[in-house]
Amino acid sequence: MLLNIFPQKSFGVSVGLFILLLIAPAIIPKFYTYILAVIFVTALLAMSLNLVVGHGGLFQFHHGVFYGVGAYVGGLILAKTSLPWWVAFIAGPIAAAVTGFLIGLFCIRLNRLYFGMLQISLGSLLWVIAFRWYDLTGGDDGIHGIPIPEFISSSKSSYYLVLIILCICLILLYLILKSPFGSALQAIRDNPERCAAVGINVRRHQLAAIVIATFFAGVAGILFVVVEGSIFPELLFWVLSLEIFIMCLLGGWFTFAGPILGAAVIVSLRTFVGTYTEYWTLILGVILILLIFFLPEGLMGYNFLAKFRSWSKRAAASSVD
Repeated sequence: MLLNIFPQKSFGVSVGLFILLLIAPAIIPKFYTYILAVIFVTALLAMSLNLVVGHGGLFQFHHGVFYGVGAYVGGLILAKTSLPWWVAFIAGPIAAAVTGFLIGLFCIRLNRLYFGMLQISLGSLLWVIAFRWYDLTGGDDGIHGIPIPEFISSSKSSYYLVLIILCICLILLYLILKSPFGSALQAIRDNPERCAAVGINVRRHQLAAIVIATFFAGVAGILFVVVEGSIFPELLFWVLSLEIFIMCLLGGWFTFAGPILGAAVIVSLRTFVGTYTEYWTLILGVILILLIFFLPEGLMGYNFLAKFRSWSKRAAASSVD
């Protein structure tokens, strides 16, 4: 059945990569296992944003706030209540989706830049609540040492949990994009006026996309709690949203897997280059400038193979002449 859904070549590569990631903790140091888990969580967040930005054409400038809501709701349940762990894992994504629905109801009436600016304003209100409500959220200190269920408390077990949930979410996102809803969403991105003319309810589709994307952002948020064992207000700050937006742009926001590559590049830069210099963002800025000039469609949006074949044909033709 899966072979009928996914192209055989892509399916084979995905299975091979999945097997490689399964055995990775046995052959790499513990620190790199942790970094891979962080990349997985960030990749899921970037993929959820790309559903509405790259495939939906919405200016979702403050997507990180839903990531923070999922993390805070799940983390607070684990830290301050005696409810079972699975309640936190369900409540986090649902709270993020409900927040996305409520904010989306206000923002969806506006277009493009105004949509994004209003979302930043409303999302910043949630950041202020997390930043100032010391009794509940710990204020700017956040909450650390959140009790994680024993079966996923080790770095290896949390790695496998994040990997499995990431794969499930990627399959669901792929199926959504390949469904009639996904096709309508991409058509709305390209020409909303024509879609409205043929009877597609543009705002309803966009609001549904926001709810779906924010749900997956909430999933990423609770996975962050599992990996880090802490929550803090920066999860809801607009700077994180900008960073996730850059990941989509870097990897290729009109592609499916581009945000995964963008997340891997930026997390790696922040981790490894950041150990040598605090100006790693300067290196990222240079990369983005080069990307805008030479690869405006992102790393995965550029067909290197086709360009190489075209160059080879021109070289062969010039040699014959």
